[in-house]
Amino acid sequence: MTITAKDVQVLRQSTGVGMMDAKKALEANNGDMDAATQWLRVQGLASAAKRAEREAGEGAVAVVRDGSVAAIVELRCETDFVAKSDEFVSLADEIAARVCVDGEGAVKQFQENIEVMLTTLKENISIGRVYRLEAGPDEVVDTYIHHQSGRGVNAVGVVLKGASEEVAHEIAVHIAFAKPNYLRREDVPASEVDAERKTVEEITLNEGKPAAALPKIIEGRLNGWFKERVLLEQPYVKDEKVSVEKFLNGATISAYAQVVIGG
Repeated sequence: MTITAKDVQVLRQSTGVGMMDAKKALEANNGDMDAATQWLRVQGLASAAKRAEREAGEGAVAVVRDGSVAAIVELRCETDFVAKSDEFVSLADEIAARVCVDGEGAVKQFQENIEVMLTTLKENISIGRVYRLEAGPDEVVDTYIHHQSGRGVNAVGVVLKGASEEVAHEIAVHIAFAKPNYLRREDVPASEVDAERKTVEEITLNEGKPAAALPKIIEGRLNGWFKERVLLEQPYVKDEKVSVEKFLNGATISAYAQVVIGG
């Protein structure tokens, strides 16, 4: 009996299994949909759909740097028990290494690996955030990763122009601990700025400050809000008397990426 792509898709939708498992089930049962479904249940695969509904709030993050390229890959799961297992961490490392070479689309190559692991570990497992950073002319790339219980939980990649690798590493370390949301002030969505300005204005008015002082107070508080979120304006973690922009001393940040497990 000929097994069509539509047959495979129907079985996938009804059982929640991956494409390869659906195809194997149909082939093993001569295309009989009911028999293939039962076969998947016996193999312990058909419960994948229920697992997919559970939240994958844990995981591991891997970083690979090769010359002028760095990759960050987040592999998600449900429990820290699975997240810190050698099998899980090794897969995250393998995916990151492939992304470093072939680009972000390379994650598709690991779908079958994930489906097999999903079945054996009986958890909702998926690829989360994926970044690939590449340094151009006069640029350097560097990374930082914080490990906890044998797995990466906070990873950073950064590309700098006009700076050394040592400076790039220092910035990566800063990002890891300061967790900025944006690179520069103009990157912050206007809607967020407007909402914060309105909140600050209400707080200041409720404090009964003199009307003449309100504009200066409001702008000061808004600037403080930006300093918490904007990388270039943050106080540098190793010397809070200077901003990150001043620490760079003329160098510029071309790009950065950060992945924090659970964040």
